[in-house]
Amino acid sequence: RILTMATSRAAWGTGRAVGSTLHAMMKPTAVRQVGAVGAAPVRWLNIHEFQAHGLMKKYGINTPTSTVADSAESVTAAAGQFPDGCVVKAQVLAGGRGKGHFDNGLQGGVHVVGSPDEACELAKKMLGARLITKQTGDDGRPCNKVMLVEKVNIEKEFYLAILMDRTHNGPVVLASTEGGMDIETVAATNPDAIVTHPVSLADGFTLDDALGLANKLGLGDSAQEAAEQIVKLYNLFIENDATSIEINPLGLLADGKMCFLDAKFNFDDNAQYRNKELFEMRDSSQENPLDVVAHEADLNYIGLDGSIGCLVNGAGLAMATMDIIKLHGGTPANFLDVGGGATTEQVQAAFELITSDPEVNCIFVNIFGGIMRCDVIAAGVIAAARNLQLEIPVVVRLKGTRVEEAKVLLANSDFDLISIDDLDAAAGVAVNISKIRELAKSAGLDVKVRPSTEFAKWLDGHEILTGL
Repeated sequence: RILTMATSRAAWGTGRAVGSTLHAMMKPTAVRQVGAVGAAPVRWLNIHEFQAHGLMKKYGINTPTSTVADSAESVTAAAGQFPDGCVVKAQVLAGGRGKGHFDNGLQGGVHVVGSPDEACELAKKMLGARLITKQTGDDGRPCNKVMLVEKVNIEKEFYLAILMDRTHNGPVVLASTEGGMDIETVAATNPDAIVTHPVSLADGFTLDDALGLANKLGLGDSAQEAAEQIVKLYNLFIENDATSIEINPLGLLADGKMCFLDAKFNFDDNAQYRNKELFEMRDSSQENPLDVVAHEADLNYIGLDGSIGCLVNGAGLAMATMDIIKLHGGTPANFLDVGGGATTEQVQAAFELITSDPEVNCIFVNIFGGIMRCDVIAAGVIAAARNLQLEIPVVVRLKGTRVEEAKVLLANSDFDLISIDDLDAAAGVAVNISKIRELAKSAGLDVKVRPSTEFAKWLDGHEILTGL
């Protein structure tokens, strides 16, 4: 499974990157990436830095003066607020912005400028371009907004994060004296510089807890203010159902005040019903378009680099389906779990997702009908084949509730749907179909696959290729 999921197309899960990195630091022996895949049905909301700053200001947390612009006109007006220059930051949901580059050749997504004119010139180059970082993949992500931030005199930079950690069964506050740099590097080169404070959900994070943390960071006369600010950040974390908050850097200014300079916030989608205003901040332009479609259809989807599209109900069965495809020498094109209560419309949406991938040359439907009715799946498959004018071969394996009715629907349809009861046999057929079509494509040919009169013989033990 590790190998299967490691072929994931892109870093569209960057919203999870902060949590994954911090979790890995908390427990270095854990393979968190596999856990992240297993938890695919849980989607995390990731908001822009300017939105995070606005949320912190509501909680009375110190942030630098800033404004956001999304057009050449608004950039000119925004830059005028900073006559001595400012920091121009591309608003893209990805880490490593400062070290990234734009597709128009501009280097770096974070720049310190000395005048409004320079800010305008730089911001206009960023807007409409795509920023490419170590977390975005080669395509990058669109920069639709820029954030202009006042320059502050920083005496010392720190690192601060709060995240939910299963090892401690609750929130954990992390802090380090080495801020302004990758926390992964600190964890690898100087782990003693990281202070960890598990929090009891029953007792909460008190001012005394925060003061102890601030003293460990050596904040001296600024410890009291820092403690008060950290408690406010913890309240923000709890009250908004955050999964991780990262402040890097947390600045100690020359006047002794604490300032939260850069922020990355993630929130639990399971709490969307009680945080509706917060979830309206979601920027779908920063996501894989397929993920957006999946989210709207309430499907759990992850695109992979294979050629066999998978439509399965249940995360466990979906993982097993990908495993058996790999076992037969094939490569799955996706993880797609339609859940236990899928409708015909959702099944059709799932087919639209799968067929939007040009590399898919066979679709494998594997359903175990407990709560899910097999006849609903069959009706959805038939409707999708009709409405999408499907030309990709479909192998269907159904077991469970109303399976006989489903088989009748498939048999009476006008499409060459390949129905097989045995999971191993069905996976083998799907893999061989994929190989046949790949071979034909390499020779400049197109083939149509359908069950032949020999197919029934194959089910009794003949070779797969004689049955197609």
